[in-house]
Amino acid sequence: QVQLQESGGGSVQTGGSLRLSCAASGFTYSFYCMGWFRQAPGKEREGVATITTGFYRTYTDPVKGRFTISRDNAKNTLSLQMNSLKPDDTAMYYCAAAAYCDGVLERTFSYWGQGTKVTVSS
Repeated sequence: QVQLQESGGGSVQTGGSLRLSCAASGFTYSFYCMGWFRQAPGKEREGVATITTGFYRTYTDPVKGRFTISRDNAKNTLSLQMNSLKPDDTAMYYCAAAAYCDGVLERTFSYWGQGTKVTVSS
């Protein structure tokens, strides 16, 4: 049974940092492209960052230079270090897995976590 469990969300002020984590199980983690997605209230879900099996990273433009995606294949974990947070980063953040990635598009992602909430106040 595939499971993706996010953690690390919370409330911070503008300029603060958070580190999200995702624990994966039930599939061969190292064979999958992994990604972080987010959905703000009243908006569609969007891709934030992806990392391929070969550790190639792709970011959506609004987070470039502020967020860093990383993976640990030995621990089956995915992380998202978020620095210089802005109110526009407020959203539910989801971890997801795909057999292959197409940038930060979600169309290839088949496994999803339940999400962790991030709130950034001004």
